[in-house]
Amino acid sequence: MIYFDNNATTRVAPEVFEAIKPFLTEFYGNPSSAYDFGRAARKAHEKAREAVAALLGASDSEQIVFTSGGTESDNWAILGTLEANPNKKHIVTTRVEHEAVRKVCEKLERGDFEITWLDVNEEGFLDLETLRKSLRTDTALVSVMLANNETGILFPVEEIASVVKENSDALFHVDGVNAAGKVAVDLKNTLIDLFSVSGHKFHAPKGVGALYIKHGVEISPLYIGGGQENGKRAGTEAIHQTVALGAAANLVADLQAMKAIEKLRDNLEDEILQKIPNSRLNGTTDRTKRLPNTSSISFENINGEAILAKLSDAGIFVSTGSACNAQAHTASTVLQEMNIPYSQAMGAIRFSLGRYNTEKEVDFVLETLPQIIEGLDSLLPR
Repeated sequence: MIYFDNNATTRVAPEVFEAIKPFLTEFYGNPSSAYDFGRAARKAHEKAREAVAALLGASDSEQIVFTSGGTESDNWAILGTLEANPNKKHIVTTRVEHEAVRKVCEKLERGDFEITWLDVNEEGFLDLETLRKSLRTDTALVSVMLANNETGILFPVEEIASVVKENSDALFHVDGVNAAGKVAVDLKNTLIDLFSVSGHKFHAPKGVGALYIKHGVEISPLYIGGGQENGKRAGTEAIHQTVALGAAANLVADLQAMKAIEKLRDNLEDEILQKIPNSRLNGTTDRTKRLPNTSSISFENINGEAILAKLSDAGIFVSTGSACNAQAHTASTVLQEMNIPYSQAMGAIRFSLGRYNTEKEVDFVLETLPQIIEGLDSLLPR
């Protein structure tokens, strides 16, 4: 099996798996309990919080609140901000956000809220002047992703934060789900108020994530109950999950591994674009402005789902775009918003590499893919 879909999810790292096991079998106490058995779990929970804070460059661990994953973190950042600011009915976001942001905003727009949707250009970038002009006195929140999960495009969130703060008193939320562990994040030196992460994107299990909440920022909780997470998120803490997130954060904090991944990605991308006719890169060619592990490449006039099926038959697993939208059977919303032609967008394949991929695997893909494209191309009407 060759797994090149690490933006959809990642393998649980062996180190992370080993860290989990004692908290399922031995140290299973409730961390809110006053006795020693519970305090042992509490200590591990807080150590994990410190690891996540270090990964994100937070000024202290109290700014990290554990959640069930990226979707909850994104939803909470938006809905919690609105509930805490009932007199503000305006949100600014982009048309290429993940469904966990975009669909929440679409639902709000059908109600009492106004959404300003920022466009991107053909390379996938925002116009910051358009952002500046969209800000208003009733803007509650600006929500922008750091890294696009399909194209790998990196938005300049520090610059965006400055624009937001210089021209409004809105909160600024960054969806960092596909960026954490792949590019450097240093939140203590930014104006970012809220930052979402999801553990399964960097070798923790599914079902755990976090929301960074800057000191002084007030958002309403989504869950009401006990006083867990300093009163910000009720519910007994899933210690095995938070410990896993902390172990994964420690694992990916050293970005040296990304250099090897980037080298593999560059080789894969260069060879595909050079050797396969009518292959096109989606997004900027400036690799410094993309995630180091991601390539979105289209094969013009060839159906992406057919390519994916043929690759799967060969034991190669990739995607046609966001895993959260894989059943839609339509061209990617992200590529549509970038004005990628339909004949190109429907043939898009996302390759997203990870720390367990090898040069041998890249070579096998480069041997197999041209044959698949040639075979599918031969079936097209002439």
